[in-house]
Amino acid sequence: MRTQKFNVAVAQSNIEWVGRKVTGAHNGTINLKEGELIVSDGQLAGGKFIVDTASITILDITDPETNAQFAGHLASDDFFSIDRYPESYFEISKVSNNHVEGSLTIKGITNPVGFDMTVAVNDNTLTASGKMIVDRTQFGIKFRSGNFFQNLGDTLIYNDFELNVSLTAKLVTEPVSA
Repeated sequence: MRTQKFNVAVAQSNIEWVGRKVTGAHNGTINLKEGELIVSDGQLAGGKFIVDTASITILDITDPETNAQFAGHLASDDFFSIDRYPESYFEISKVSNNHVEGSLTIKGITNPVGFDMTVAVNDNTLTASGKMIVDRTQFGIKFRSGNFFQNLGDTLIYNDFELNVSLTAKLVTEPVSA
C-alpha cells in the first residue's frame, strides 16, 4: 500500500459560500488557513482542514458601507462569532468512491457532514472539488430561521448554506534517509 500526503496550496484553493433567503441570495468567499489530504493507492483516504472564518467576504454587495455592515453581522454572535471562533475545522473520517464523510466544527460545535468530491492526482499535484451543504442551525446559527422564529415572512433565511470547495494540493516529499 502506497500512502501519499498532499498539503493544500491555500493561494490556489478557494471556498465560495452561498446563503439563500426568501428574497434572494448572498455569496462570497472564505479562505483556507491550511489543509492536507491523504491518498492511499491513488484514492483519497483522509484529510483535515482549518478554515480562516475571519476571512469571510461578501461579493454580491458592492456598496462599501452596506458590505461592511453585513460583514460585521456575519462576524457577530448572530452568525459565526468570529472573535471567539476565528477558525472552523473539517476532518475526513471516511471516503467511499467519491463520497466524503467527516466532522465539521463551526463555533466550537461539531457535526457530521457528507458530500461528493471529485479528486484527481496528476504527478505531484492533487485537485479536488465538491459542494458541501451545511445546516447552519446545527451549529447554533439560528438568526431568522423558520425552525426557531415565527412570522418571518420575507426576512426568513434558509437554514442550509453551500460551500463550494476547490482545492489544489502539492505532494509532500519525504526526506531520503542516509
